[in-house]
Amino acid sequence: MSGDGQGRNHWFDDEAGPVVRPYAMTRGRTTSPAQHRLDLIAVVVTEPDAGDPETDPTLSPEHVEIVGLCRDEPQSVAELAAELELPVGVVRVLVGDLVHTELVHVTRPVPPAELPDESILRDVINGLRAL
Repeated sequence: MSGDGQGRNHWFDDEAGPVVRPYAMTRGRTTSPAQHRLDLIAVVVTEPDAGDPETDPTLSPEHVEIVGLCRDEPQSVAELAAELELPVGVVRVLVGDLVHTELVHVTRPVPPAELPDESILRDVINGLRAL
């Protein structure tokens, strides 16, 4: 390599940041066992009886931060990626790890097509008032 800084530029992009770090955070993994359910709108919730993730030496600081964020309020995969400033693919792998260790679980929002029609709800309310 020449001394012109080309070696540095190969592993660093001024706008995107370091290229290697996300790959290293997932230990080179690009998928997880639970990834098939982890699209952008999947909601991550900390398990109510989850212990302190900081005591688990196998978890990274990012794992611990995900558990903390979801303990305060359930978060979508997209929200976690934005909050942690990490690629969605990396967040999916990290969340998959946490699902496997039973610190979090993933739920799916109800699709609008499966929600009851507003007129049905209005009829139920009117029927209850008539009692």
